[in-house]
Amino acid sequence: MNTAIKSVESQELNDIVSRIWDRDYTLWSDSPTEITDRLGWLNVADKMRAEVAALYCLARQIRDEGTRHIVLLGMGGSSLGAEVLRQCLGAREGWPELVVLDSTLPDQVTRTVDSIDLEHSLFVVSSKSGTTTEPRLLYKLFREELGKLGYDGERFIAVTDPGSPLEQLAKRHGFRRTFLNPPEICGRYSVLSYFGLVPAALAGYDVARILDSGIRMSNVCGPHIPAHANPGALMGVSVASLAASGRDKLTILTSPTLDSFGLWAEQLVAESLGKCGKGIVPVTNEPIVDIGSYGPDRQFVYLKLSGEDSEIDCLATELSHAGHPIIQYELEDISALGGEFYRWGFAVATAAALIGVNPFDQPDVESAKILTKQALESTESHTITPMTTPGNSLTQLVSEMKTGDYLAILAYVPQTPEHDAALTRLRSSILEKYQIPTTLGYGPRYLHSTGQLHKGGPNNVAVLMIVSPHENDIAIPGEDFTFGALSNAQAAADLRVLRDAGRPTACIEFRDVLSGSIRL
Repeated sequence: MNTAIKSVESQELNDIVSRIWDRDYTLWSDSPTEITDRLGWLNVADKMRAEVAALYCLARQIRDEGTRHIVLLGMGGSSLGAEVLRQCLGAREGWPELVVLDSTLPDQVTRTVDSIDLEHSLFVVSSKSGTTTEPRLLYKLFREELGKLGYDGERFIAVTDPGSPLEQLAKRHGFRRTFLNPPEICGRYSVLSYFGLVPAALAGYDVARILDSGIRMSNVCGPHIPAHANPGALMGVSVASLAASGRDKLTILTSPTLDSFGLWAEQLVAESLGKCGKGIVPVTNEPIVDIGSYGPDRQFVYLKLSGEDSEIDCLATELSHAGHPIIQYELEDISALGGEFYRWGFAVATAAALIGVNPFDQPDVESAKILTKQALESTESHTITPMTTPGNSLTQLVSEMKTGDYLAILAYVPQTPEHDAALTRLRSSILEKYQIPTTLGYGPRYLHSTGQLHKGGPNNVAVLMIVSPHENDIAIPGEDFTFGALSNAQAAADLRVLRDAGRPTACIEFRDVLSGSIRL
């Protein structure tokens, strides 16, 4: 790490840290818009610590009523932190199981419906703006289904900003509780606020220990800590300096228990730094291949859970011996994730200052939303599908890529173990044959995550979209389009925006991936 930060003097780093804590918007932009009201994450863990007792009280009440599932309806920053905790911590005996639904794919929605005890489920509708399309429409579906069982709004909890349309809807429909989050936090920085803590507490997780870990990290990242001892700032300088030297693929390695951390980290890095033609590419959950397949555009961060040995330990050693820069952080236990959430947030804010971007806006995500809305308002909304290309178009796509490029795989298919395995095999084949880094995002989740980087970051990306027909579509109550039409429109709109932005693209059928008929 010391080598990587030589380009930034200690005094400059001290100034960056103090200006972050002073909420100095000129660190990132000439305008305060979406900056001065986005820095509440700096001390949110301290504020939330006082709310823990009330969260536990509500959680015990809901558990004791016989609730078996907590279903979180959200997208992006409102759900990814909770999803990390769900996968890392698992189900706690004697507590409801946490289920996260952040997809509009009909098959994914059906799988969720089939996996829960609807009558004994409580739904958390989570959206900062209160207008996010996916949770809004999923709420309509589950509201109607629960209505058939005689329930009203008492099986719903809202997490949103004060004054949002979701707060008003919760009042009108009699939600059991509404948690109004501190509004000066953007979604991807909100995991240590109500957005992450409410579903976690309802699932019986020890949110007090998670918050305490975050508070300890915020203290050592504080304004009076010297630069050489500030873990968040040092990480940010390392990441930014290495990216400036050409190592812009931030490859995140984790112990097996921490695999899901990448879901949250990739949104934080991609959406915060990928804009204005600049950016750092987070590469997560990449298959392990021979050391020779990793090119000179890589830097690595290894999150290791203490006491958990795995093949990643050997890989980390080999990478270091091969000359790749790698930083390792060891977590004493799972609750230390609270500290990592904070460290990474502070690091990205620091890196943004060095790169010269505003980490709190997302200027390139609206275009696809607008096209999606226009498509759904058309009379032919039910026939919208992304235009596919022949299966061999993938070979042409990757064969034309240059050193330093990466392939973004965008899969509009249900996420299942089988599908994960098939896409991992595809990533492995591409990496081994072409030494090209690959990222994988399931649609439409990635639209609220890495989608900003694909469109607004450097033009060193090629895009492979993978689509599949919907076997059984689902109507949306009160709408004249279906979930299948919505997801198709989202895929088609994003593909169009990517092509208009000059990104090389191919769009293939998932059946070709599953069958193994694609030849690289």
